[in-house]
Amino acid sequence: MSELIDLQDCAGGRGMMIRMQAPRANALEPGMLSALEGAIGQVRARAPEFLFLTGGRNYTSGGDVARFLEAAAQGAVADYAGKVVPVLQRIIMSLLTLPCPVIAAARGAITGGGAGLLFAADAAIVAPDAFVQPYYARMGFAPDGGWTALLPELIGAGAAQGWLMADTREDAGGLLRLGLAQEIADDPQAAALARMEEFDPAALAEIKALVWDAPRVNAVKARLEAETEAFRRRIVTPKTHARMQRFLSDAGR
Repeated sequence: MSELIDLQDCAGGRGMMIRMQAPRANALEPGMLSALEGAIGQVRARAPEFLFLTGGRNYTSGGDVARFLEAAAQGAVADYAGKVVPVLQRIIMSLLTLPCPVIAAARGAITGGGAGLLFAADAAIVAPDAFVQPYYARMGFAPDGGWTALLPELIGAGAAQGWLMADTREDAGGLLRLGLAQEIADDPQAAALARMEEFDPAALAEIKALVWDAPRVNAVKARLEAETEAFRRRIVTPKTHARMQRFLSDAGR
């Protein structure tokens, strides 16, 4: 489909697969997000039995801090954030409202707002090296990607808030214990395909529709909008810019 996103049929045409293949560990940049949103639109139009969402060595590293800092130096960080965060939030909603089950097959880093692409899946199979970390408190960002809009629905409000405030890293075993992953596999994509052979995708779609009914979906949508506004407030502050600079300096050591 593009150099950033690959969309293809799988399982003999019964399902479809979106593979993220963008630079910097599938960083959520405007071009990548636009391509991903377009791919999900094509999936909706094709109406497959199921969708696999996967990446390469890393599922996604979230927003590109260097790009945010560069935009801040140019006085354009609010405009840049407007090309990233609202699109990510729309993608989260699109995944939640796809009629078919969405299975994430993830390796490596799943960080920042990119974790929303795991939270919004209906099931997740992760490799042993997979991990999730928010980084928001460390960076001075407000959460996006459903960390406050969607995650509390999945693990409870107290657990979600505690995770964000502690900025801890959950490995594959931790994701399994939290219910954010259903299986750990050396080859997540093969395990996801086996799961779709074992279970009836139509039954999974019915389960999804019953869980994500209109009141629950509308509540998540409203909270995603609140996340976007909070992100816009935080990203323009000098303290956040200083924290981004410190983060990149530490990462370069």
